Amino acid sequence: MVKNFTDLTGRVAVVLGGTSGIGRSIAVGMAEAGADVVATGRRQANVDELAAIIYGLGRETLAQTVNIQDRASVNALRDAVVAKFGRVDVLVNAAGQTFRKPTKDVDEAAWNQVMDVNLTGILRSCQAFYEPLVKSGRGRVINIASLSSFVALHEVAAYCASKAACLSLTKSLAIEWAKDGINVNAIAPGVFPTELNASLLNGTERGREFIARTPMRRFGKTEELIGAAVLLASDAASYITGQSIAVDGGFLAAGVTT
Repeated sequence: MVKNFTDLTGRVAVVLGGTSGIGRSIAVGMAEAGADVVATGRRQANVDELAAIIYGLGRETLAQTVNIQDRASVNALRDAVVAKFGRVDVLVNAAGQTFRKPTKDVDEAAWNQVMDVNLTGILRSCQAFYEPLVKSGRGRVINIASLSSFVALHEVAAYCASKAACLSLTKSLAIEWAKDGINVNAIAPGVFPTELNASLLNGTERGREFIARTPMRRFGKTEELIGAAVLLASDAASYITGQSIAVDGGFLAAGVTT
């Protein structure tokens, strides 16, 4: 009998920022891998739409919104998930914001907004879900990092700083929570056009440069992140923690590509 080490049957996954872009694809992929998935965001219509998709896959879910910038909202989501399912095994932090502007002109309010969503939001959700993840006995946290966790991208300094800090926080939590049976890892996507960044990429000089620097010579498709996410959520990753998996078409490996 062949064993599937990435089977997520019987697990409960919560995906914050799970109703669009990268988070949406990961949420659907985890449901397809067998997990019950709560995919959530700020907009009820989007939450309801994705809940219907998850139910359609034969999995259970919960249609509740969350505001990652509001600790009470995150705590309420946790309480609702635990009340319905009795457990949380996987936490995916996929909520994110960005904007492009010369750094000399960035005001503190805009800077703080990106930091609050992309970095402090991860802290809030990890703190909120810590106890259920401990009780799981095989808790998994998956943070969505970025190419900019490793390299600078022009005129998006707030985003880059937040994503570099996201990777640092991932490592810090990994070494603190290893004793509690929680594995904390990150996925660093390459260039994936989504609602968040499509205007910066499609048909632009910036987009053409990204493709030129990517050995596979194309943008990624968000479904191509599912494999890494399912791996990190599964028993196959039982001895992996504090790591970042780059799913980037070779971008970070590249020097001269022609």
